[in-house]
Amino acid sequence: MTKKQLQKFFQMKASTDGKSADVFIYGEITKWAWEELGEVSSITFKSELDALGDDVETINLYINSPGGSVFEGLAIGNMLKRHKARVIAHVDALAASIASVIAMFADEIRMASNSLMMIHNAWTWASGNAEQLRKAADDIERINESVIQSYLDKAGDKLNNDTLKSLLDNETWLSAEEVFNYGLCDSIDDFNEVAACIDEKLINQYKNVPQQLLQPKPSTPVMSAEEKALREKIIADSKANLTYLNTFL
Repeated sequence: MTKKQLQKFFQMKASTDGKSADVFIYGEITKWAWEELGEVSSITFKSELDALGDDVETINLYINSPGGSVFEGLAIGNMLKRHKARVIAHVDALAASIASVIAMFADEIRMASNSLMMIHNAWTWASGNAEQLRKAADDIERINESVIQSYLDKAGDKLNNDTLKSLLDNETWLSAEEVFNYGLCDSIDDFNEVAACIDEKLINQYKNVPQQLLQPKPSTPVMSAEEKALREKIIADSKANLTYLNTFL
């Protein structure tokens, strides 16, 4: 059986004159770009970034992502930072977890006035013996230090290490105004109609998801006795009419 080709979580397109390009990170940042081909997404990202050409002077990075793979996110962020173009990140609706870290690699960060940014400590799944688990803990601590430094480098003197640690420990969901006040973005743009991208899997993993991002489960409508009786009568009449019509066929 042929495996279904999966849609990438990012898209890129260059302007007609090749001087600027738009990069959209819309969706969960995953390790595999395509299940069938088994291509690592950061490699695919680099290939498409290089294909934009040498004339690109400005990259507009549009983000609406609930996060995902920390390693893939760091790789993508570093690619953008190394690029000679000026990178302007636009948080259209949500930059959560590693997606917020990718934004920190940009030269400029703009938040839509109704957008959100979520920051938390890096975490992972681990299994194995005691030695392997200790190594996993050491690895995630080193990753977390890298993430912390990314935020501090962007914030400058508007955010100190103790405050940031508290925000990370508590999985903090920040409004655009709060992000700006902490120095984690440069400006706030107008209200954006784009809906925040977050799926049920990640909602279950995160613990402080704002109420406006939770999709209420549809309730079963309550049917009155009168309405129920009317519907039963309509069904009975329809069956009777069908029986009557069948006598002529």
